[in-house]
Amino acid sequence: MHKKKRRFSIILEVAVLFLISVLTIGFLTQASERRRSDSNVVKQTEQRASQIGEEVRMAVEEYPAYKWLLRYWYTHADELDIEYDVEYGSGTETEKKAQLMEERHSGYQLKYLTEAELRLMPKEDQKLYAEIAYSWLITRINEIKRAYHIDFLFCVASRDPFDTQFFLFSGAEEDSVRGTEYAQVYPLGHVVTVADSQKVAMKKARRDMSYLADAGIYVDYYTYLCSFDSNTVFLGMTYSLADLRSMAESQARTAILYAVLNQLALSLLCLIFVYYFVLRPLKGVQSNIRLYRKTKDSSTVTHNLEGIRPRNEIGQLSEDVSDLAAEMDDYMGRIRTITAEKERITTELALASRIQEDVLPNSFPAFPDRKEFDIYASMTPAKEVGGDFYDFFLIDEDHLCMVIADVSGKGVPAALFMMASKIILANNAMMGKTPAQILMDTNTAICANNREEMFVTCWLGILEISSGKLTAANAGHEYPSVKQAGAAFELVKDKHGFVLGGMDGLRYKEYEMILTPGAKLFVYTDGVPEATDADNGMFGTDRMIAALNENPEAAPEQILKNVHAAVKEFVKDAEQFDDLTMLCMEYKGKGVME
Repeated sequence: MHKKKRRFSIILEVAVLFLISVLTIGFLTQASERRRSDSNVVKQTEQRASQIGEEVRMAVEEYPAYKWLLRYWYTHADELDIEYDVEYGSGTETEKKAQLMEERHSGYQLKYLTEAELRLMPKEDQKLYAEIAYSWLITRINEIKRAYHIDFLFCVASRDPFDTQFFLFSGAEEDSVRGTEYAQVYPLGHVVTVADSQKVAMKKARRDMSYLADAGIYVDYYTYLCSFDSNTVFLGMTYSLADLRSMAESQARTAILYAVLNQLALSLLCLIFVYYFVLRPLKGVQSNIRLYRKTKDSSTVTHNLEGIRPRNEIGQLSEDVSDLAAEMDDYMGRIRTITAEKERITTELALASRIQEDVLPNSFPAFPDRKEFDIYASMTPAKEVGGDFYDFFLIDEDHLCMVIADVSGKGVPAALFMMASKIILANNAMMGKTPAQILMDTNTAICANNREEMFVTCWLGILEISSGKLTAANAGHEYPSVKQAGAAFELVKDKHGFVLGGMDGLRYKEYEMILTPGAKLFVYTDGVPEATDADNGMFGTDRMIAALNENPEAAPEQILKNVHAAVKEFVKDAEQFDDLTMLCMEYKGKGVME
């Protein structure tokens, strides 16, 4: 025999719920508004400091040779004759120096001199330019400080463990005194001892790029600018707490407004609740039963019945109705979870694809200042991310390294393995090794930690730009294709070594060829010859050579477009099963002119 449940008066339940709701909502509103106010104050302060820091950074980086300037100001601080407040158009010393520089180096835009151009100048002109640039920059820094009403705005250089700060520049208000006394605006070269709290802030700023620290009556903001030699350069600014208190008061007024609105909303909700819970509860349950029977809209029915409390007759009835919709609710919940997970995976794969594209050189022309050669490359992954990769970079002024490789497998695992392999190859190449040594050392590094037993096929060549000599090595990759000046593209059936990551302790052979001016090199992954049509026919190297020779004198970019168009025409609507990656380099010769 079931124990009879105790029944409660509906009016009593409503009264208790009203009291509990008022107390609970009042407490939660107070707590949430306090947290929101504190959070907004910190967030607004960080946003403002970040905005100003970025503006200062842009003012510094507007000079292409800013790192050279920072180093020069640091090492020659005592030798420089600087005007700290320049009034343009008034015949200042800085303007006279700028006019002198323009006369000596006509054709140069002083503000946009590069480090390479500066190093070619006499030392006296380097010093003159450092003085001019400093006066221009400090004028802009003063303007920023005055516009944003910052207590202190400065740039310092410091060495770990950051015991001292070397002041590079400090923003000043009008009529400020520059000197080394406390509260004065420090000039270039002034060194101060760093407090422990500042050391901590600077270390965190170097690690996290920026850091906001509470320093008693002030708030300090540090952001990392750059490094030179053993020095770390920081931009710093200091705010008084007056602004923060003003913001806090504003937040408090907002919190009071929210509290009043919450009480009004609560009063209205309680009136509606009493009306529907006491006078029309049965009609509400009945109408929802009919709605569910007619539409099967379980979410609407469940939502409508949430306001009906259990432990009384109407509450028991509402529970029965809710149980009828429970199965549908559970089913719909699972569908939403599956859909959300699918969207998350799609978003992450799209982000991974963009990251992979950014890792590969994708800005063309790649070397606009080098007229001895032209190079172009592309990768079209079969899935969201691919395992193929290419790379090219100057080892030094006379040696161009070119790499094309194919990682075993597809998708995200291949993409991760590809990025690691690319970094290892590039690091070894930049050490000045031969192609065979680069492949051997890369193979050793990959084999040392390759539990998934993945491997990479790779062709790597180093072009001596001055002579046209190409030294290359092949680790199980496709044959390269070469066109000498006046000739057609042909496959070069070079000697293959074993794939990278397949077996430790391997050695690779390298070979040489001379590229005459007008010669072209084309390398690719197996996605080109192994592209298949709807009947599983393969594109093949013969069609690839034919596409290359369709217009062999075209620029590398057009040659890749011709091959890609030929592959697309061949496969038509068939699905792409492998990554399609190509690289073409045209050697124009050391003496080529613009």
